[in-house]
Amino acid sequence: MVRGKVFLVGAGPGDPKLLTIKAAELLKTAEVVVYDRLVNTSILKLASENAERMYVGKRTSKHEVPQEKITELLIEKAREGKRVVRLKGGDPFLFGRGGEEAEALAENKIDFEVVPGVTSAIAVPAYAGIPLTHRDYASSVIIVTGHRAGDSKRSVDWGKIADAADTIVILMGVESFETIAAKLVESGLSPNTPVAVIEQGTLKQQKSIIGKIGTIAEETKARNVKPPAVIVVGEVVNLRGKIAWFKTLRR
Repeated sequence: MVRGKVFLVGAGPGDPKLLTIKAAELLKTAEVVVYDRLVNTSILKLASENAERMYVGKRTSKHEVPQEKITELLIEKAREGKRVVRLKGGDPFLFGRGGEEAEALAENKIDFEVVPGVTSAIAVPAYAGIPLTHRDYASSVIIVTGHRAGDSKRSVDWGKIADAADTIVILMGVESFETIAAKLVESGLSPNTPVAVIEQGTLKQQKSIIGKIGTIAEETKARNVKPPAVIVVGEVVNLRGKIAWFKTLRR
């Protein structure tokens, strides 16, 4: 019997040129590609015309395919002897449920590999001219999800987060940002702490809103900011004025 295999692959933050070489090679030989909503359509073109493409994207409060079904699908296709690429935006092990899928594959004795991807938590701020660490401003970073899944066993303790690191990066936090910002200030973070909200990061449509944690939630709402967006909180945001490079790049 032919043994199938699953590759849990990170598709990167958006710009298809940030895809890893290994990810591109695997897509060319994949028989099945199971992909998420944030995967750039240009990346899917790397797969063979004969490859079966299966969309399993999720939006806030709307999961077209439940996670349990996605996991069952990966196992089913692997047992058919297929070479399966499970393609996820960013990195599969950073809020991508790659760990859960890897657990299920291991429990079902399915061969698998993990192929890390460039995470939006680092790449998007970099494209906005914001280094997450800097010797003069920040020696620690915390990355946190702003979206608590309905079946999550652990909620985010924003009281601890407020004092946990010099730089806070929030993923999937746009729709609950007003509440998050209020909780951070209530927990002791100065309302004057610099913050950046970066929408459509690494893509030509990239836009950044810069402000203070005490008031920026109102501005993001007024400007109708939509996911995907990365939020950065901390003094490093002030460096953007000096080293923003992507907005002037001719592509």
